[in-house]
Amino acid sequence: MWGTAAQEAKYYPIVNVPIPPTVPMRPGGFDVLPDGRLAVGTRRGDIYFIKGAFDSPPVPEYHLFASGQDEIFSLAWKDGAMTTTSFGEVTRISDADGDGVADRYDTLTNNWGYAEGHEFAFASKHDPEGNIWVALGLSGSYESHNLFRGWAVKVTPDGKMIPVCSGLRSPGGVGTNAQGAMFAIESQGPWNGCCSLKHLKPGGFLGHPASYNWYPFVPGMKEPVKPNSDSRIHIERKRVKELVPPAVCFPYIKMGRSISGFRLNQTGGKFGPFENQIFIGDYTLSLIMRATTEEINGVWQGACYPFREGLATGIMNVEFSPKGQLIAGGFTTNAQWPVRGTEPFAIQRIDWNGVTPFEIKEINIKKDGFLITFTEPVDPQIAGNTESYVITTYTHIYHAGYGSPEVDQTTSHVMKAAPAADGLSVLVQLEKFEEGHIHDFDLAKMKSKAGEPLLHTKAYYTVNEIPLN
Repeated sequence: MWGTAAQEAKYYPIVNVPIPPTVPMRPGGFDVLPDGRLAVGTRRGDIYFIKGAFDSPPVPEYHLFASGQDEIFSLAWKDGAMTTTSFGEVTRISDADGDGVADRYDTLTNNWGYAEGHEFAFASKHDPEGNIWVALGLSGSYESHNLFRGWAVKVTPDGKMIPVCSGLRSPGGVGTNAQGAMFAIESQGPWNGCCSLKHLKPGGFLGHPASYNWYPFVPGMKEPVKPNSDSRIHIERKRVKELVPPAVCFPYIKMGRSISGFRLNQTGGKFGPFENQIFIGDYTLSLIMRATTEEINGVWQGACYPFREGLATGIMNVEFSPKGQLIAGGFTTNAQWPVRGTEPFAIQRIDWNGVTPFEIKEINIKKDGFLITFTEPVDPQIAGNTESYVITTYTHIYHAGYGSPEVDQTTSHVMKAAPAADGLSVLVQLEKFEEGHIHDFDLAKMKSKAGEPLLHTKAYYTVNEIPLN
């Protein structure tokens, strides 16, 4: 898609983790056990523990820990037990007699409805209070026929389920950013012009009104007014005070088509220059992207960036290893959804080889423009030239129809570009922002101080709020 796989491999090679032909592996969820083994939950409901997945080269040993669950897309180990989330429940699975095989299955909660195969459930790791956050997909991806479909809920360690927010459509991965705020990914479709990363704000409405019918079951939470169709999110926010805009929009096809599980990079620099950034898979396009977030005027927003394409199959989830490697895995369904990767299933590892690529590291909004930070010093002459920056903007129709074209296009006028003394950042001053728009950066003209081109020349920042100072 980005046409850079061969160049990406110079910095982040992909390593295959072999899967024995006797193991029916359709990876859906990952975690790392305290003893350093990789735990994998599968589509058919098994949990495997894998020794040696992080070795170079990997010579893995697979051990079947548990069976009998239903499409495991989330795993979280805590206090000697594995918490799994499937379509219909959150389950704590443990090995009471210590023989290495699960023998106790305790349902923490199943206080939501489940009746058909689109009603997916994806969950977080344990938060600091020990809660698991669960994002529940709609019925048939369009409507909410069963209790709390289209909601995010929080499950306490003792099994109490607390509804958090409404308005989801077909969410996937759930997790935190560097500041500890909880997010879920959302798929493009009705009321969603493109895939996005959404903040699971308590009491919030995340955009799709099909789940309004469950507000009577949530004491103390009032049903919002319904959004108007064929509008724009930044306009409807002024009408629907509970409406939480997507924090990061992923322009369709340019940056994913069916984004999936994600994980925060807190490897202490073991995975290169992108510490505290979010790494997100894409199922259809078999690739990994980056995202950064920041809170402006109490609202989360941020940017997404290309990272690594060329993975073998549809990516369902990712996980960082103790060695700072990124594990990515998934499968194809062929008959249901198309996938770019050709393998029916795979577990792969992305390693950083210690060489820093010249990349757009991060984009942050300022009151009159953007601060663009790079991984290596830029050529000061090129970076100081306003013509080195091509910034266009667009948004999507906020409507009940499926997806949206890019609309309301503008071109941003760059007034000034001021490189920092160390060359690692540039403050780009704009004539004006476009509220509610994706700001599409094309930095193809940029060069490093050493004369190298950017590995990826594109980035996309979602402007929900403009800083006051």
